[in-house]
Amino acid sequence: MSETLDMTVEFRATMSRLATGVSVITTCSGDTPIGMTASAVSALSLDPIQLLVCIGNHLYTRTAIAAHGRFAVNVLGEDSEHLARNFATPKADRFAGVETVDDHGVPVLKDAIAAVVCDVADALPGGDHTIFVGDVRHWAHRTDCRPLLHFAGGFGTLSSPR
Repeated sequence: MSETLDMTVEFRATMSRLATGVSVITTCSGDTPIGMTASAVSALSLDPIQLLVCIGNHLYTRTAIAAHGRFAVNVLGEDSEHLARNFATPKADRFAGVETVDDHGVPVLKDAIAAVVCDVADALPGGDHTIFVGDVRHWAHRTDCRPLLHFAGGFGTLSSPR
């Protein structure tokens, strides 16, 4: 067991060196908004337009996405570390004080620099995660922003291009 734990710790440390964008995945459970911070998000296909998100099987967000059939990926900007931390922290209402737009059947964060709303096209096993493939139904972005990044267990921003 110790060898497996050591391998997990080392693998996580290794993968933490891959800088990723930070997103909040949102959905609904009945009328209740559900959300979590995630970095395992990727564009998948242009024909059809799809993306994927990977959600831990033990998380309620995974159950809610599977039941609701729709989710949004809210890409956070460099000034939104507070949102990343808010949606990563277990609490009764992660949406308290957070402005959303609810035009697409799921909450979209008003402060996101980009948002993509998807219908679940497929849910695939991925070890201790579920890989949700989403058919994109709506997207929007702002051009005057820079992303929040996650690297080595912390948050950061891009430096100016050279």
